[in-house]
Amino acid sequence: MAVKSSRYVTIKGIKDGLIFQFDDQCEFNDLVTELTYKLEHSHQNILTGPLVHIDMKLGKREITDEQKDTLLDILSQKGNLIVRSFDSPHEEPVVASLPEKHMVKTISGMIRSGQVLEHEGTVLFLGDVNAGGTIISTGDIYILGALRGMAHAGIDGNEQAVIAASFFSPTQIRIADMISRPPDEGESRESHMEFAYLQDGIMKIDKMANIARLGRDFNVFKGV
Repeated sequence: MAVKSSRYVTIKGIKDGLIFQFDDQCEFNDLVTELTYKLEHSHQNILTGPLVHIDMKLGKREITDEQKDTLLDILSQKGNLIVRSFDSPHEEPVVASLPEKHMVKTISGMIRSGQVLEHEGTVLFLGDVNAGGTIISTGDIYILGALRGMAHAGIDGNEQAVIAASFFSPTQIRIADMISRPPDEGESRESHMEFAYLQDGIMKIDKMANIARLGRDFNVFKGV
């Protein structure tokens, strides 16, 4: 006899992520069992790949902090799932505190001479940073454009931060407390995207395709 599939966990797609709707009447252990099963055996087309933001809806279910941590721990096993909000009867739905490496803010425009852009977390800047312009962030800095000015990543001491740009020709780059010298006058730059990082206290620059070598939590396309 076929076993009827339970509906304790319903996953719905929305414009900017997923909603996990949890049944508020079943036993908590049954909820955990089904959530674990669905993450391991189904929905592989949406539970792998790029980062996906999750809104968790518990309905009228009251849970302890320990039970909440259990659900969050299960979801954290999938590296691309980021819990954005947690809706329970005792609290308003609020944006969850995310690890800094996942706090990515996309900003477009142009940073001209004398202008300074500051950001808390990791920033993806769509545009150019001209000579005399400055971009500062506590996290990583990714520039889809030219970096001709100054960039300072990891300003709060984060030595794991990186600085990347489509055209890498800065007047100065800083990661945490480490400052690099500007490129030599007339030095030709590579046409591909590059990134700067710290290794054993030394500033290094490499092709963007090699960023996975840092051991960061990136999904990597290997081709065939």
